[in-house]
Amino acid sequence: MTELLLWEMIERMSVAATLAFLLSQFAVFRRMIYRQSNFSEKAAITIIFGFIGILGTYAGIPVGDALANSRVIGIMAAGLIGGPIMGTTAGIIAGGHRYLLGGFTAFSCGISSICEGLLAGLVHRYYREKLIPWWIALVAGFVGEIMQMIIILLTAHPYYMARELVDAIGMPMVLVNSLGVAIFMLIIKTAMYTQEQVGAEQSHKALDIATKTLPYLRHGLDHSSAQATAQIIFNAGSYEAVAITDTEKVLAFVGVEAAHHSADTLGLTVATRQVIASGEMYIAQDALDIGCSCKNCTLASAIVMPLKRANRVIGALKLYYTRTNAVGHADMVFASGIAHLFSTQLELTEIDRQAKLVSRAELKALHAQINPHFLFNTLNTITSLVRTKPDLARELLLKLSAMFRYTLHKTGRNITIKEELAQVHAYLTIEQARHGEKLVIEEEISPDVEKYLIPTLTIQPLVENAIKHGLQPKENGGRIIIGAKEDNQDILITISDDGMGMDIKSRCPLSTPSPECIGLSNVHERLRGQYGMDYGLSIVSVPGNGTSVALRIPKRLSDEGEECA
Repeated sequence: MTELLLWEMIERMSVAATLAFLLSQFAVFRRMIYRQSNFSEKAAITIIFGFIGILGTYAGIPVGDALANSRVIGIMAAGLIGGPIMGTTAGIIAGGHRYLLGGFTAFSCGISSICEGLLAGLVHRYYREKLIPWWIALVAGFVGEIMQMIIILLTAHPYYMARELVDAIGMPMVLVNSLGVAIFMLIIKTAMYTQEQVGAEQSHKALDIATKTLPYLRHGLDHSSAQATAQIIFNAGSYEAVAITDTEKVLAFVGVEAAHHSADTLGLTVATRQVIASGEMYIAQDALDIGCSCKNCTLASAIVMPLKRANRVIGALKLYYTRTNAVGHADMVFASGIAHLFSTQLELTEIDRQAKLVSRAELKALHAQINPHFLFNTLNTITSLVRTKPDLARELLLKLSAMFRYTLHKTGRNITIKEELAQVHAYLTIEQARHGEKLVIEEEISPDVEKYLIPTLTIQPLVENAIKHGLQPKENGGRIIIGAKEDNQDILITISDDGMGMDIKSRCPLSTPSPECIGLSNVHERLRGQYGMDYGLSIVSVPGNGTSVALRIPKRLSDEGEECA
């Protein structure tokens, strides 16, 4: 009898295993597993577990005036997954139902159901992992069923019938139901792990694609960057077609049906317009949902994700299949991840662009501050030379013209060090005309460095600072030495003077510039903003003995797609 009962209960346990798998497929259930669900979701899941317990009662095997059943599986699963309140509530639902069925064990089974739910909930509370391991569930089920047998013996009357019942159903129910609770938790954990693996693979794939598209999207969303990005996603091999749009037109379309989905033909589909309007993901499982105006279009299902910048929709990413109902959970994970990464990159690109505009505006403001004063002094010098040294006056006018032409056309760009030094030479020609023998210039320039790039208006402000604050206050003027050489993977440029010097310990012009001396800090911040915190200026100065400013930049032969700030 006992062996027959054991096998019959094992057969009925398969129902609980099937329900465990079905539950694991619902998002609301997964949120509860990860302890992220709200009250209403927990209440709904609790009721479901209670009905699983009731189903276990109905699937029970009559033994005398009682039932050998698997009710405890649903009850203890509720407690192990949701905690004491959920386990106890599921026990009340299933145990209350059992009490209403009657029989001499009705009260005992009702009480034991509640106690087992509470026991499982306590295990959940004191176990910190997201999902209880199967072996803990096995032990909890074993203890719970032993507790149920004890409750039957203590509360069911007459005692001899309770004893006979426990002798008959005790071992099968303890073994099968504890194993059932363990299998229930194992199936849920396995299903969850499989979904997590799929999600991890899709996330890794999305991250890999985002890394490959980064050099293109850093320039913003346009036809060129969209075409390169769509091609990279299509080459990953998962979709029959990939498209990227802005809010008005298709920017790029790669794959099946590309001929009639380009920007010059049909425009945006119904699905795309809906996503742009709502800002939410849209899943089209057939051609009607896609809404293509071409009747012969073979695209049959798609997932459309909004691309956002600062919470504003600026376009859409579309992934197509030629099969109906082909969009699955893995596609949603991938599309959501890649769209989020693209949106983040586009937002960072916009922030970077705005920062460059601000920096450029500051640079323009610096020119506006420097040029009038410099222009006034230079014109006075030229005026004084017109009659006495007309050739020199003419040369100075040409140098001045070259400087301002340079300012108009080169500001905000990267140029070669040779071009920057030409600007410095023009400036120094004017300054030497003003100061005469008081200003001595020496150069130690390695020819090998002249081909490398440097942001405009980088060396000239340093030379001007040396003249204005280092040499002009000295009655006899002084000497400036301009040096440039390679230093491993960097370029090191130095501007040294034997002028007045300064006390950089009390006030460093790089960190706390004075209103009348902002050139050094401006150059320093621009270099760090463009090349990183390892680059910029460093200053060595001794009051009364002069100052040396070192400028460090990396070796660059091309702009790498950027303009300097």
